[in-house]
Amino acid sequence: MAFKDRFDAARQLAERLSQYRGENPLILGIPRGAVPMAAEIAQALEGEVDVILVHKLGAPGQPELAIGSIDETGAVYLADHASAMDIPSSYLEQEKAAQLKLLRERRRLYTESRPARDPRGRIVIIVDDGIATGSTMIAALRSVRRQSPQKVIVATAVAPPDTIRKLRHEADDVVCLHTPDWFLAVGDFFEDFTPVTDEEVVKVLQQAHHSQEERP
Repeated sequence: MAFKDRFDAARQLAERLSQYRGENPLILGIPRGAVPMAAEIAQALEGEVDVILVHKLGAPGQPELAIGSIDETGAVYLADHASAMDIPSSYLEQEKAAQLKLLRERRRLYTESRPARDPRGRIVIIVDDGIATGSTMIAALRSVRRQSPQKVIVATAVAPPDTIRKLRHEADDVVCLHTPDWFLAVGDFFEDFTPVTDEEVVKVLQQAHHSQEERP
């Protein structure tokens, strides 16, 4: 196994990102698994943490196969292979509507008492515990780009080499701890890959928000 758990990966990522300590970076975690990691990295870098809400669009009859992704504004990224799958437009519209509804429900749940952090003019680090095809991360990167950040960085524990190559075209920098040629599932590279619940995400964000308010 490459990592003991998500916190092990987060600590290693924080070390690799230490050059941004003191620059008040905005660390955005992709829910749910990456949010505790993002909070750990934000604390180490003396930055702020928030969620970035994107979700994959699943293929017809194969919901785990990503054909693209959508962000909470409704902007859609379709992967190159989606065009070869002859997906009915009616299915695509239905899938987009379902995932957009989910994202808006998550925003209300996760940060009901405050607006999302503004990335404008800031160094933004988008964190995921692991990346397979890159569809979700690309949607996240493009969503942040539209908000005029100073710099956008991808930080992840594990991803295959071809995905990293794709992400380098979208991000200013990509920090990935492990790039195995053989890649089946993110969880294969963690001893403990216990699912993170919505309740845990809310708790992590609330605790981080309070600690950030108390920071001098």
